[in-house]
Amino acid sequence: QVQLQESGGGSVQSGGSLKLSCAASGDTRCMAWFRQAPGKEREMVATIYGNNRLTLSPSALRGRFTIALENNRLTLQMNSLRPADTAMYYCAAATTGGGCTRVDTYTFWGQGTQVTVSS
Repeated sequence: QVQLQESGGGSVQSGGSLKLSCAASGDTRCMAWFRQAPGKEREMVATIYGNNRLTLSPSALRGRFTIALENNRLTLQMNSLRPADTAMYYCAAATTGGGCTRVDTYTFWGQGTQVTVSS
């Protein structure tokens, strides 16, 4: 069983930065940040996995979003935020097999933290 507790969301103007944090308990195989905007499907923002802490993220977000994992705390540094980044952001953890970029791989989810970017 993995428990996840997120923090760090909020409102920011376009071009600003936010850092999300997720405290995790238990062993995980991969961890990730997902986001979901109203009326849209949940999408992966970034994932981190393996002993070497490999990371993957969609090409459109690279250079702006950075995922990290240290001492069981998952973080997401978000820079140069845009109104299109407005969404509920979720921390997720997987303990069993499956691709770390797939939403259906993850069985443990945080409660979500809202990020709102105004123009």
